[in-house]
Amino acid sequence: MSRKQPGTGVTPHEDESRRADARRNRARVLEAAEEVFAAKGTSASTGEIARAAGVGIGTVFRHFPTKEALLEAIYMARMQRLTDDAEAGAAAADPGAAFFAFFERMIEQSATKKAFSDALTLAGVDVQSLIAPVARNLHKAIGALLARAQKAGAVRSDVRVGEVIALLKGASHAAEYAGRDRALQARTLAVIFDGLRPRRP
Repeated sequence: MSRKQPGTGVTPHEDESRRADARRNRARVLEAAEEVFAAKGTSASTGEIARAAGVGIGTVFRHFPTKEALLEAIYMARMQRLTDDAEAGAAAADPGAAFFAFFERMIEQSATKKAFSDALTLAGVDVQSLIAPVARNLHKAIGALLARAQKAGAVRSDVRVGEVIALLKGASHAAEYAGRDRALQARTLAVIFDGLRPRRP
C-alpha cells in the first residue's frame, strides 16, 4: 500500500500524477492562447482561450491569474524558442544555411512579437526588464550561430553580433512596412542577405 504524504491525504504517486496533469494543462493553455492571439489579436478573451484549450476558465486562471500573466508567459516562451533555434543552428551541419533560415524566421515572427510587446507595454509591463535574462541568452546564441556561419564562409567576417541584432530590428520594421506584400518582404530580405554574405572578387 502506498503511504500518504503527511497533511495532504494523497500518495506520492497521486501527487506526481496531479503535478503532471497541471503541467499538461498549463502547456495546453499556452499553446491555445498563442494560436488564439495570433489569429484574433491580443484582445481575444480568456474564455476563447479556455475553449480552444479544452479546459475550464478556472484552469486558465489557476495557471495565469491575469491576462497579462498569460501574455508574459507566451512572450517569454517565444523568446526561449528563438534561443533554442539559434543554439540548434550553431550545431547544424550547414551553419550558413541555418543562420539565414533563423534570420528569416525571426522576421516572420516579428509582427506577432510586436503585438505581444505592445499589449504588455499598454498593461504597464516593463517589457525590456521582463525579457532581459532571456534576451542575453538569445544574443549569446545568435553570436555563436554567427561565428559558425562565418567560419563556414557563409557570412562576412567583419560582421559582429550587434550589427546582426540591428539588422534584425531594421528588417522587422521593413516587414511591417511591407505588410501583406510577401514579394516585397522577400526582396527586402534578399538585399539584407546579400549585404551579409562575403564579397566575391
